[in-house]
Amino acid sequence: MVLELEPAPLTPQHGWDPARSICTQTRPRGFRTTPWHIPAPVCHSPWPPVQQSQMMALLPQHAQRGWRHAKELPAAGPRCRAGGGGGQHGWVGGHSQPGMGTATPRSWTLDPSGDWYYCWITIMVLPVLYNWIVLICRSCFPDLQEQHIVLWLSLDYLCDALYLLDIAVHLHTGFLEDGILVRDHGRIRQRYLSSPSFPWDVAAVLPTDLLYLRLGPGVPAVRANRCLRVPRLFEAFDRWETRTGHPNAFRVAKLMLYVFITIHWHSCLYFALSSWLGLGTDTWVCPNASRPGFAHPLRQYLHSFYFSTLILATVGDTPEPRREEEFLFVTAGFLLAVLGFATITGSISSVISNRNAADAAFYPDPEPVRHYLRAQGVGGRLSRRVADWHQHLRAQRKLPAERSVLRHLPRGLRADVAASVHLLALRRVGLFQSWEHGVLQQLVLRLQPQVFGPGEFVCRRGDVGREMYFIREGRLAVVAEDGVTQLAILGEGLYFGEISLINIKGNTSGNRRTANIMSIGYSDLFCLSKEDLAEVLVEFPSARAMMEAKGRELLLRMGKLDVHAEAVAAAAAEEAKQRVQALETALEGLQTQAARLLAQLESSAFKLALRIERLECRQQPRAPAPPPGDRRHGDSRPVPAAAAARCPRSVPGRGPADAPGDHRASPPPRTP
Repeated sequence: MVLELEPAPLTPQHGWDPARSICTQTRPRGFRTTPWHIPAPVCHSPWPPVQQSQMMALLPQHAQRGWRHAKELPAAGPRCRAGGGGGQHGWVGGHSQPGMGTATPRSWTLDPSGDWYYCWITIMVLPVLYNWIVLICRSCFPDLQEQHIVLWLSLDYLCDALYLLDIAVHLHTGFLEDGILVRDHGRIRQRYLSSPSFPWDVAAVLPTDLLYLRLGPGVPAVRANRCLRVPRLFEAFDRWETRTGHPNAFRVAKLMLYVFITIHWHSCLYFALSSWLGLGTDTWVCPNASRPGFAHPLRQYLHSFYFSTLILATVGDTPEPRREEEFLFVTAGFLLAVLGFATITGSISSVISNRNAADAAFYPDPEPVRHYLRAQGVGGRLSRRVADWHQHLRAQRKLPAERSVLRHLPRGLRADVAASVHLLALRRVGLFQSWEHGVLQQLVLRLQPQVFGPGEFVCRRGDVGREMYFIREGRLAVVAEDGVTQLAILGEGLYFGEISLINIKGNTSGNRRTANIMSIGYSDLFCLSKEDLAEVLVEFPSARAMMEAKGRELLLRMGKLDVHAEAVAAAAAEEAKQRVQALETALEGLQTQAARLLAQLESSAFKLALRIERLECRQQPRAPAPPPGDRRHGDSRPVPAAAAARCPRSVPGRGPADAPGDHRASPPPRTP
């Protein structure tokens, strides 16, 4: 990376150069850089200049940060918002011009998943449908073209302008690469120019209108290439189907649009064939203008549309063709009708099956339960209750299988969806009003919606408690043992069953239910299992302490809390804690002693091995001394290096006392 340093003793009145400066928090005022070398945010600084040495000390840090940013986001530049929040809707600005605070039109980039791009492809539906519907009609009905020539030319060139603008939008629409939106205009341009859609887009805007100079403006068929932009229509339909809340209804509407366009083209071709054969020459062709009412183009179009509908719907009741051209046209219409009928039937059946599959995913199917009850001979009132429960789920749009519906979403997105649906209702519960947001985020992922019918018991006294409940909607009654006398009424935002889930010391009832809870009408409850609650409370000890305090207070009011037993249990827990601490201390001491003994053992083993090696060296036989006559003055035989290394006592010039670790006396050498 190249940095162009220019000493610029700026004053606080002049500030930073917005075109060539980098604003940092460490006030590097003594230098300026070219903006495309380091893509840092451009701003003005009121700070005074600093010395050149301070600037040079700060330069490597900013250069490294700018180089890393340039590698991650090439040519991205500072981001800005267009129109107050455009970045949120998919309109992101690029580099700004010198002296300007906003991005230029050439630097704009559209997010293909944003709202701006969605609005643009919605606008592009209009010119595409105009060319597909109006061009064929004007080509086959000459009177319609001649009566409104100015209007048609104006709309034609307006559509051409939108086509050209759409090409410019393509050149400024980013794309995803490895999940990251690419905003580099060079790469966007290269990708679009090499895409298969670019030749079709160019062919759709070729100036075929120049043929008007030779053929005249009464031949709109020269603009037939404008129909090549139909892929843009399909893209818009796909986006609409993804965003709409009623996809099945949209599919039916899209299918009807295709049917209408098919009949429209067939009717226009029928009128063109009738004009070529001669209007009114036989009963099969369209009547001519001499027949009352058929002088107006609208009446001619309606007759043609009706005739084509009869053919394509295979209804019959049409005049019998008499000429070869008429036979061929009717035969082609029947073949098209067979294909269209199969397509329509398949599409409608697909819509119905998709709707049934969606309902089955949201709501349980009552048929298996009904078959089971009939097979077991159970009927009457119980069967009616089962049917009413299923009917209530569909009528009130209750979804008991929320987890299965959201199971394919990632955990973070699933938490956001669950929070947006249930968090408001969960905050109305008095127990959770003082809890932190993180606890509630974890709880909403574990809540299981349940719907109870009128007269149905949620829990009975003495049952083992494995869940606690939060009332979302409806009313429940605390009833006596007779099941009729109502002791209390529980409404929206209340909860019950938490005592059975928390191990409160001194609880005389254990984990058994302490009351009978019955649903008065249809009640919508949240169910939280004991395992899920324990998993959440382990991560948030403060919430566990608050919940235990609430449960202890409730047990005191009910007389189910043995204070003495609680104190004894607390003392036993404290004693056990102290014992555990003492055991941990003793264990640490034993580990220290074991480590010390292990070190001593290793040292002793090393010393013993060294002594054994020395003893082996002593037991080796000595070499005999040479005869006196063969020994010359100053002649000495060298000791091998291996022997010297193994037995250091045999090294010449070193006595036995010089051996390391051994100072015992040795006998004098023998004399020959």
